[in-house]
Amino acid sequence: MQAGALTGALLILGGAATQAGDGAGVTTERLLNAEKTPQEWLTYGGTYDEQRYARLSQIDKKNADELGIAWTYDLATSRGVEATPIIVDGVMYLTGAWSIVYALDAKTGKELWVYDPKVSGEAAAKSCCDVINRGVAVYGDKVYVGVFDGRLEALDAKTGKLVWSTVTVDQSKPYTITGAPRIVKGRVLIGNSGSEFGVRGYVSAYDAETGALDWRFFITPNPDKKPDGAASDEAFARLGNDTWGDEGAWKTDGGGGTAWDSIVYDQVNDTVLVGTGNASPFNPKIRDPKGNGDNLFLSSILALDADTGAYKWHFQTTPRDMWDYTATQSIILADLPLGKDGAKRRVVMQAPKNGFFYVLDAATGEFISGAPFAHQTWATGLDDKGRPIENPAARDSEAGFLAIPAPSGAHNWHPMAYNPDTGLVYLPAQQMAQFVQDRPVDRTNPMRWNPGYDFAAGLPPTYPAGTLEEVRKNLTGTLMAWDPVVQKPAWVYPHSGPFNGGLLTTETGLVFQGDIKGYFMALDGSTGQKLWGMNLKSGIQAAPSTYEIDGEQYVAVATGWGGSWALNWGFAWDKAVAPDVGRVFVFKLGGKGTVPDPMQDTVEKTPKAEPIKDAALVQKGFVHYAENCMVCHGPLAISSGVLPDLRWSYVSASKEGFHDVVINGALSDNGMISFAKHLSADDAEAVRAYVLDQAWLAVKNGDASAPSKPEAPKTN
Repeated sequence: MQAGALTGALLILGGAATQAGDGAGVTTERLLNAEKTPQEWLTYGGTYDEQRYARLSQIDKKNADELGIAWTYDLATSRGVEATPIIVDGVMYLTGAWSIVYALDAKTGKELWVYDPKVSGEAAAKSCCDVINRGVAVYGDKVYVGVFDGRLEALDAKTGKLVWSTVTVDQSKPYTITGAPRIVKGRVLIGNSGSEFGVRGYVSAYDAETGALDWRFFITPNPDKKPDGAASDEAFARLGNDTWGDEGAWKTDGGGGTAWDSIVYDQVNDTVLVGTGNASPFNPKIRDPKGNGDNLFLSSILALDADTGAYKWHFQTTPRDMWDYTATQSIILADLPLGKDGAKRRVVMQAPKNGFFYVLDAATGEFISGAPFAHQTWATGLDDKGRPIENPAARDSEAGFLAIPAPSGAHNWHPMAYNPDTGLVYLPAQQMAQFVQDRPVDRTNPMRWNPGYDFAAGLPPTYPAGTLEEVRKNLTGTLMAWDPVVQKPAWVYPHSGPFNGGLLTTETGLVFQGDIKGYFMALDGSTGQKLWGMNLKSGIQAAPSTYEIDGEQYVAVATGWGGSWALNWGFAWDKAVAPDVGRVFVFKLGGKGTVPDPMQDTVEKTPKAEPIKDAALVQKGFVHYAENCMVCHGPLAISSGVLPDLRWSYVSASKEGFHDVVINGALSDNGMISFAKHLSADDAEAVRAYVLDQAWLAVKNGDASAPSKPEAPKTN
């Protein structure tokens, strides 16, 4: 059955939640021993080790093909959904787009409460990768959410009412929060996003009861290389400051390094492991022109003392990053037979964007092994310390370089999983390329994508028929089963494209994953054989979770079209996806529910005005579109459906209408802010000319239809 969305949400208080379970009641002891209660999913990765492995056995290889839908629930919004459902005491907690939090009865899907933090639509302009959120944390009687606009908020777990709220960032700058909070020893840990625009990254720990700041660790230096009064001061004085020059955009833009996803607690070593992000701006010739150091602690795994935030060790995956090769990707802790004489050794595993799989000693950060899991052009291997052996041509951004992986990475945020029974890591890998060439950074306004590269370099204003089909063939994705001991794949399952969902694995040897086109499946973790699957009719990027109630095992996954791939790479899709609402699907053996039909795309693929036959104006518009519009509306003006396709939009029908939106900000409440600081009225008209040119090119290539012309009046 389908549970109602939002119906009576603001009126439902504690009673319904009590029916599912008497509040949250998550303690530090429960989190430390989460593997002993596999019937729940208490934290983002299932347990503190974040293996996404569950010791539940009712669903196995023999009966997986009997899975069916137990219930579904419609979220309140469209856009991307990336949250892992958390299950505590019979209640499911998750987030959708715009940081909206939902509490549902985990057995029936009945809505218990919904909390909307009321994020301003204009905040969307600060996002590189959609208005997404990866989930909540639960501790004591509270649910914690990192809100897109930079707030960290605590909600009453029974009622959804706000308990406390604190602003974690300077909201005048282009910071956002997209990651899930983590709970460690009574503190709420949260990072932030925004390196594409120009910010200084950090991770913070707040008192879970009061919201007071306990400690903070900055990931890039103070712009004057002075102490901040933060936990990071000693590490920068001793290690970090000397790896940065004394000039460059990092001093005004912050240097980047945002910790926007993986934050993991190693309870054995009492250490917080933080994956850090890319440089800001990407281009080191602009960021740090007089320096030649590694730019610590960009693109690194940072190990911090859990109580104080003090530095313990670090491992940098991409020194002096210039390709957006973050190390924010999944961090997994495990005990592998890599010690003396095959003894167990506690290790950290990560497969970051740069395409290498790393195994490190969890206590010291010592490099144990590393190997490429994807094709690369930027490096030829790793030395005996784990430092990449770079291709010298990869830093020639003046002439330009075809970087593989692309900034989207050989593995992005989608969580990988580890099964200690099979000994394999299940990794959502992908293959894309990006031409990297210099472009000045616009300092007139920080609310703008500022990588210091021209990502439209090499893209023609027009393209022959068949071009897009060839490009799509080279955008690939796989589910890879990786053996971290021998650093080789055990098997590979091919997908139709990149950016497929996160992973779940169980003690029965099953692996669950959804793909970007909406197909959710169970595979044999030992062989990669598909055992079951169902088309959920919407993109799946989030990782599933599993739980058990009254002797029945359930598997839950959230769907929703959006995220960076759908937003930024519209030309990868031969057909735009209608903007349907996000949805929660829960499965069990013998489930009889059905997949709701998605919304139908009612946009007519026809140009809404005649072409503007001025080649110089179109060329000018192409340049301005690439610099200002492409990151949200897609290269070549092609949208995948997350945001309107400007080629078919009535906004493009007239100079006045386009000016009203682009210059006057008529749709600011929807996230389409005014670009008056970047574009003149003539520039906006040039962009419209380019958009119309692309619309008519699609007609010429057979990808769209010409508008019907009104019949001439009949005369007698």
